[in-house]
Amino acid sequence: MQTLKLGIQEKPRNAGTWFILSLQHVFAMFGATVLVPILTGLSISVALFASGLGTLIYIAITRGKVPVYLGSSFAYIAAIIVATNTYGVGSAFVGLMAVGVIYIVVSLIIKAVGTQWLHHALPPVVIGPLIAIIGIGLAGVATGQAGLVNGSADATYAALATDWMNPLIAFVSFATVVGLAIFAKGFFKIVPILGGIVVGYVFALVVGYVDFSGLSGAAVFGLPDFQIIGTYTLNFGAVLIFAPLALVTIAEHIGDHKVLGAITGEDFLTDPGLDKTLLGDGIATFVSGMFGGPANTTYGENTGVIGMTRVASVWVVGTAAIMAIVMSFVNAFTGLIATIPLPVMGGVLILLFGLIAGNGLKVMIEGNVDLKEMRNIVIVSTMLVIGLGGANFVINDATSLSGMALAAMVGITLNLILPQSSE
Repeated sequence: MQTLKLGIQEKPRNAGTWFILSLQHVFAMFGATVLVPILTGLSISVALFASGLGTLIYIAITRGKVPVYLGSSFAYIAAIIVATNTYGVGSAFVGLMAVGVIYIVVSLIIKAVGTQWLHHALPPVVIGPLIAIIGIGLAGVATGQAGLVNGSADATYAALATDWMNPLIAFVSFATVVGLAIFAKGFFKIVPILGGIVVGYVFALVVGYVDFSGLSGAAVFGLPDFQIIGTYTLNFGAVLIFAPLALVTIAEHIGDHKVLGAITGEDFLTDPGLDKTLLGDGIATFVSGMFGGPANTTYGENTGVIGMTRVASVWVVGTAAIMAIVMSFVNAFTGLIATIPLPVMGGVLILLFGLIAGNGLKVMIEGNVDLKEMRNIVIVSTMLVIGLGGANFVINDATSLSGMALAAMVGITLNLILPQSSE
């Protein structure tokens, strides 16, 4: 682990630096956080509000010991769509609140039985590839947004790849981040992500690839379109669609905290404890559902920012959460950020997601995982193929185990049943 430039409990000394460091986190989470409501028909402003409020709730419950940012979860997109179409949008909100309750119940169980079992179930030979899968599994998002996936099944990514200017814009963002991270001194050394976005945006603006049409006629300020519990019919018909997904995202929650722990050199599953982190995540999701927002989840984009900048201050993350809440009431600002072209973010995400994958390899190296031992090779290789090969175990019409969650279960099972080397 490299030395942190700013520890978890440390505050930036300069207010201007503090503001910019927090703004960097806002830019990192914005695209994915607003994409979930766009895909599901929920309110973008409520999603931003719930993201910021959920992060503050999480920070309070974990006593400011974990610099995690919570954003909209992609895992529940299909469930929200199916529930809304089948039972009405109220059933989706009830389902999301049920997920929050499941998190809370699991956190209480863990508090009662402890977390020692986790260290046995999740040794470096399992956690390393699990972290790598998180980063590599997101690689398609980065390359797609960068316009580097010709013939993609995603119509947006396919369209981006037809114009050579999009990869060029992504390269400008990428090169700026690399240049600042490696060659910059002082203040600019700790804001490479924001620098890459700003330079990439200016370049895209100069070549005419920024679309301002969505800003015309929009009010500057506005109240988020809250769907507060009690204003819609409580329909429990979709709870069984959402409940199995909670187990999937709990596995992701553990993996993400292991990633952040590898970056910061802390064991967050022990202190403040998995019971506290799950409780914070669960209450945040429950509150989001109460307001008509999507489920919250820990964000790899923001973890990547911490890994890149070595700034792990929970004060910086908390300020970013406050900014998100303020932004949810400022239509003009959210609209302006929404004009950032996808290739600008794609160039940045290539590094952020790659950094997460690299931390998975580092966990195995630091954990002295011997890949000459067949047992370890079997676990690592099986997890990578299952996690990255598109394996999908269907539970019901809206729920399935796939990607990291399925790989985690396979890896844990193999680790428990395969005999240790006799050597």
